[in-house]
Amino acid sequence: MAEGRFKVAAVQMVSGPEVQANLAVAGKLIAQAAGEGAQLVALPEYFCILGLHDGDKVSVREADGHGPIQDFLAETAAKNKVWLVGGSAPLECADPNKVKNSCLVFDHAGRRVARYDKIHLFGFDSGTERFQESRSIEPGSEVVTVDAPFARLGLSICYDLRFPEMYRKMGVVDLILVPSAFTATTGKAHWEMLLRARAVENQAYVLAPAQGGHHQNGRDTYGHSMIIDPWGKVLAVVASGPGVVSAEIDHAEIARVRQSLPALTHRVM
Repeated sequence: MAEGRFKVAAVQMVSGPEVQANLAVAGKLIAQAAGEGAQLVALPEYFCILGLHDGDKVSVREADGHGPIQDFLAETAAKNKVWLVGGSAPLECADPNKVKNSCLVFDHAGRRVARYDKIHLFGFDSGTERFQESRSIEPGSEVVTVDAPFARLGLSICYDLRFPEMYRKMGVVDLILVPSAFTATTGKAHWEMLLRARAVENQAYVLAPAQGGHHQNGRDTYGHSMIIDPWGKVLAVVASGPGVVSAEIDHAEIARVRQSLPALTHRVM
């Protein structure tokens, strides 16, 4: 395990249907986070587009490795000399009417080091609110971790948060990423509860950048981007609107928690 401390930041956005406008906002917030000393900066799910219709993200999908969204992530990581987690971007898949909802990780030199395709697709019907991601997204199938110089990262996206078995499959990680666009309804009920549970049961820090506000398509997202320590304590949070929240990740704290309560070594299943 890596040693010492390092600073991370979660970027909160209220993305709209115009990709370039969203990238401009993201760029300013990433620069702000870097200026505050963050070594790793994470963007929310759909940071680049939250369209008026499901098909809008399909119309701007990119081939793997090429396109303005991916170029922006690579160039911005290198410009700010940070590891950058591009919450999710729409990439091509076999079905021309769908996308892979992909979390892309770039190192401080702008090199892409990981791609995770969202496995669990959100479905919700309360009678007044309806969402069915499977209409426009093709699910991924592989759990992804990243060995960064400062920590072992586990990648997930939004609805994955409800499936603890996925995080167990990651093995032992130091920092779990959960870029999200939780609805206001489900977020108010479950967001913090689920994030703190994942931190406690995996004895790892959790970094959760989110969409947070009222969007042009009429959707309301919960926001409350936050950073949580391995004991389940919320270290920092921003409630709503665009912004940056940051905190230090302390490897000594991870070691202390795992030594005092060695739950990860007590597992029998």
